[in-house]
Formats: sequence, structure tokens, C-alpha cells
Amino acid sequence: MTINQIIIIAIIGVFAGVVSGSLGVGGGVIIIPALVYFLGFSQHTAQGTSLAVLSIPVALVASINYYKSGFVDIKVALILVLAFVIGGYVSSLYAVNVSGKVLKQIFAILMIIMGVKMLFGK
Repeated sequence: MTINQIIIIAIIGVFAGVVSGSLGVGGGVIIIPALVYFLGFSQHTAQGTSLAVLSIPVALVASINYYKSGFVDIKVALILVLAFVIGGYVSSLYAVNVSGKVLKQIFAILMIIMGVKMLFGK
């Protein structure tokens, strides 16, 4: 790994942290596309790396501030955690066997749909 790559990775991490802490997004929206386009990662490796980054310590630190300010519904969060773990495990069994091109297309379509919905939705 070169110093330039380390700098790029650090910039991606800081930017994803800022966006995640302020807007609640970061992994899928920032880290995955950045790893693909700036570092040449495959879609599979970018997604796996992003999931590894977003494990408990990262999310926990940011969510504590939201919790202290009264912006966390613990019951909903616990249900989502359980469902997320099940959904993440089951879908990852499928995703690792999908071609990188198809996976990238599915990811892009989802980002477009969500972006348009948020931009023009109620």
C-alpha cells in the first residue's frame, strides 16, 4: 500500500464519518463508491470492506450522541438490529455469488431510486 493510497483511504474515512455522523449515512453512500472509483476495488470487495468498517464500534460511537440527545428509539433499534443481522447474513450468501457488474448495477439503481425518492418525496 502506497502513502497516496493511505491518504485516499483516510480522506474517505473522514468524509464518511462526517456524513455518517451528520446525516446517518456513510457506508453504502460514501465508502463503497469511493473504494470502487478511487482505489479500483471490485464491487464485492468494496461492499465487504464497508460492512467490516461499519461494525459495532463505529456505529456505537456516533449513535451515543444521538441517544444522549433523545433521538434514538431503543425498541425500534433492537428490532432493526435483529432483522438487519438476519437480512445481512442471508443476502450476503446470495450477493457473493452475483457477478460484480450486476451487483454494481443493482447498487446504482438502488441509490438512484432512494435519491429521487428523497429529493422529490414528501
